[in-house]
Amino acid sequence: MKTASIKELKTELNTLATSRLIELCMQLSKYKKENKELLSYLLFEASDEQLFIKEVKKLIDDQFECMNKSNLYLVKKTLRKILRTTNKYIKYSGIKQTQVELLLYFCKKIRKEGIPVNTNLVIGNIYKRQVQKIKEALATLHEDLQFDFADDIKALSQLAY
Repeated sequence: MKTASIKELKTELNTLATSRLIELCMQLSKYKKENKELLSYLLFEASDEQLFIKEVKKLIDDQFECMNKSNLYLVKKTLRKILRTTNKYIKYSGIKQTQVELLLYFCKKIRKEGIPVNTNLVIGNIYKRQVQKIKEALATLHEDLQFDFADDIKALSQLAY
C-alpha cells in the first residue's frame, strides 16, 4: 500500500465534510497514544503556550524526582527517557521558543541534581548535544529573545566543556 503525500492528504481533507473529519480524527486518536496527545495539545493547550510549558516543566520535575541515582547506568537511562518525553512535547508545540525554554530547563535540572556531566562520557554527550540544540534553536529566534536567553546559554556552555 502506497502512502499518500502531505499535499494529496490536504487536498482530500479539504473535500470532506466536517462530520467525516471528526470521525477520521477520532479514529486516528484511538490507535496511537501520541496521536491522542497531539490532538489534545492542539485542541486544549495550544492557545496558552506558557501554561503548556509550565505543565511540561512539572512533568520533567516529577521524572527527575523518580530518578534512581544509585548508579550512573540508571541515571543515563532515565535521562534519555526524560529527554524523549521532552522532545515529544517540543515536537507537538513546534515553536522554537518553547524548544529553547524546555531544553534549557532540562539542562539546568541536570546541573541542579548534581549529575556528573564532566566525569561520565555518555551523560556529558547527552548534555552537550542539548546545549548545541538550544544554540541552534536560539539562532532562529528574534534578537530580543536571544538576548534574554544569552546568560543562561553562556552558563550552560561553560559547564559543558
